[in-house]
Amino acid sequence: MTGVNPLTQVDPAALRSRRSMKWRKYPDDVLPLWVAEMDTLLAPPIAERLHAAVDLGDTGYAAPGQLAEALAGFASARFGWWPDPAEMTFIGDVAQAVVRTLEAITAPGDAVLLNTPAYPPFFADLADIGRRIKESPLARTPDGYRLDLDLLARDFAAPEVTAYLLVNPHNPTGLVLSREELTAVAALADAHGVRVIADEIHAPLTYPGVEFVPYLSVPGAGRGIAFHAASKAWNLAGLKAALIVPGPDAVADVRRIPENARYTAGLLGIIASETAYRSGGAWLDALIAGLDANRKLCGELLAAHLPAVGYVPPDGTYFAWLDCRALGLSAEPADVFLERGRVALYPGPAFGAPGVGHVRLNLATSPDILTQAVERMAAATRSGFIPSVGNR
Repeated sequence: MTGVNPLTQVDPAALRSRRSMKWRKYPDDVLPLWVAEMDTLLAPPIAERLHAAVDLGDTGYAAPGQLAEALAGFASARFGWWPDPAEMTFIGDVAQAVVRTLEAITAPGDAVLLNTPAYPPFFADLADIGRRIKESPLARTPDGYRLDLDLLARDFAAPEVTAYLLVNPHNPTGLVLSREELTAVAALADAHGVRVIADEIHAPLTYPGVEFVPYLSVPGAGRGIAFHAASKAWNLAGLKAALIVPGPDAVADVRRIPENARYTAGLLGIIASETAYRSGGAWLDALIAGLDANRKLCGELLAAHLPAVGYVPPDGTYFAWLDCRALGLSAEPADVFLERGRVALYPGPAFGAPGVGHVRLNLATSPDILTQAVERMAAATRSGFIPSVGNR
């Protein structure tokens, strides 16, 4: 049995008082469903542990504590996978882990393969370290997106491609890869000498009936490197802590990452993440039940108010990737929804070429806010609509 839905526990006025990016970027009349932050309170075990740390004045430099062991225990219980805690290294967040790892295993000018649409910061982060991105678009089907293994094989064969940044569960489409697909990826990577690094930050966030398979658990993935964090599943993005997890044949590569990269982690982030993995399971289950209800509600709302918008409920993450091209808008949909409807969504073009005409909507909010948002979006497609105060 799951507990009370965490997405219904925060008063909207309290959300407006938050100082996080989600709630400060736009004016108060805007419903912000853009950035990857949830409208929840902290899981009680995490809040209690952080209160204890603050009361103790425990806000110094970060030490790893038992974070690696906590992740290993969580992964064993949830995924049937036991990564070796002794070989993990901690770092501030997954984005930094990606950058530091690519610096260790690739050279300036190398191309990194990335399935698009893709997490927007990757484009700038890889450019900053002199790595090129080669886009390998996911295949679009009537049932949603899938990994195009034939295209992947051709892209792996390109001599400039030395690494593949695999995002699973996938942001923004919510695609979750099967064991068979990941095994095929490992075989292709081995055949072409391409290193696979796996961003698995959304691993805890899959829906009933969907299995998350860690990349490092499949045959042939020993040279891979994975990245994990509690930040998405337990809403801890502002408390910096993540883990780099090497496969057995990649331990030496991870050890080449400069030790000062660990200084980007925060002690409160490590304390919170350790507690999440060890004591946050019941809260996570309740959250997933609430998100599951929201992904279904989103489909119902779109069918009622915006039937032309393409939507396939995600298998993982808390994002809805919406195809708005059939609306025939004169501007990018995110601009229309913001300017006319006062709903902030993440604009699709930021995710690469396949994102044109799309928006990413964050489902991790209350059913009431989600309902208001879709109603405003629908009204915004009608010329001259201005949201009333009652809809704010």
